[in-house]
Amino acid sequence: MKKITVLGGGIAGISACYHAQLLGMEAEVYEASDVIGGLVSNFEIDGFRFDNAVHLSFTKDPYVKELFSRTPFYCHKPDSYCYEDGHWLKHPVQNNLYPLPLDDKIKLIESFIQRPDIEPTHYKEWLVNQYGHEIAERYPLAYTRKYWGLDADMLSLDWIGNRMRRAELKEVLAGALEKRNDNHYYANEMRYPKQGGYRSFINPMLESVEVRTNHKVVQIDPSASTVVFEGGKMITYEQLVSSIPLPSLVPLIKGTPECVVEAAKSLLYTRVDLVSVGFSREDVPPYLWFYIYGDEHLAARGYSPSWKSPENAPEGYSSLQFEIYSLSGTPLLEPERLIENVKLSLKELGICQQDEILFCHHKHLPFGNVIFDHGMEERRKIVRDYLDSLNIVCCGRFGEWDYLWSDQSLVSGMNAINKL
Repeated sequence: MKKITVLGGGIAGISACYHAQLLGMEAEVYEASDVIGGLVSNFEIDGFRFDNAVHLSFTKDPYVKELFSRTPFYCHKPDSYCYEDGHWLKHPVQNNLYPLPLDDKIKLIESFIQRPDIEPTHYKEWLVNQYGHEIAERYPLAYTRKYWGLDADMLSLDWIGNRMRRAELKEVLAGALEKRNDNHYYANEMRYPKQGGYRSFINPMLESVEVRTNHKVVQIDPSASTVVFEGGKMITYEQLVSSIPLPSLVPLIKGTPECVVEAAKSLLYTRVDLVSVGFSREDVPPYLWFYIYGDEHLAARGYSPSWKSPENAPEGYSSLQFEIYSLSGTPLLEPERLIENVKLSLKELGICQQDEILFCHHKHLPFGNVIFDHGMEERRKIVRDYLDSLNIVCCGRFGEWDYLWSDQSLVSGMNAINKL
């Protein structure tokens, strides 16, 4: 049976190694950074723990659910809110218009009733078809520009799935006439480990998986079946599994045709700047997580690590983390500007007093989400077909280049081994 070499020590790569071992294969993981877990790993600032962006498990996959359940966890209700111009509205906004002025509600509901019956060809048309022009323009279309870095008419439809649902008129009316507490989210509960941050959910796999950190790949030679790492170390592989992002992986492969290089280069994605905040009071966070509307606020959403688990902050303290997205290839904003903008948002949203802020810490994540712009699937296929021809099996959100949640990434790693 072949020895499996896995590139990338995120949840998909670890899953691939773990499931290879379950099948009796020899496998090991090579990770570029000094931290295991990729996007599901975490970091500490002055005794506060922060995940790499928001992480809560709502998986319905029985296998993943059982695996995660081996780690003690808290259960949270999916109560999220949205902030817009002085108003806190329960998520989803269209079902919770009650706090808005009467004239606004009438205009939004009237537009919802008159929403066009069209066959959408792109995301903007889909949103207008779902919610009407007024709600779409004011909320999801504006949020799309903050979260995806593109206008909605530049996005296709394949990624949506069950992430957004069509509202019904009776729901919209009920949520406009009175304050409601209905759950319209795609999950009934959100799970989070009691200790160790979100990464603790993958600890049962890590007990048997060997991960070699600080091994950044600089070249892959398929003809010689070799991988060269930064510093000159070279290994020979029998079977290669990769969770490295496709735009980063393809340039590493020796002899790649130019058409494949260009296809990989054309794949768009978002980057994430995290601003993590520690507070001197334990009850600062207003909600578990919330979405922020308005271009004056650079952050698209915020959430509370200390709410997810009290162990994420010292006793008597609390924390929030904010996500600021940008499109690949565009200039990055200075960390100082991001931090100052978050401080202004904290003040305007009425979350805290300035003297209650202990610190604001910035961290940049080079990959956030895969973008489904028009024609992406065809360009992705060029890359995937080439990798298949080299017998390089890919997995994970950025390895498959798909909109995968953490549980789906875990399954992707398992499927990569089954594919062999």
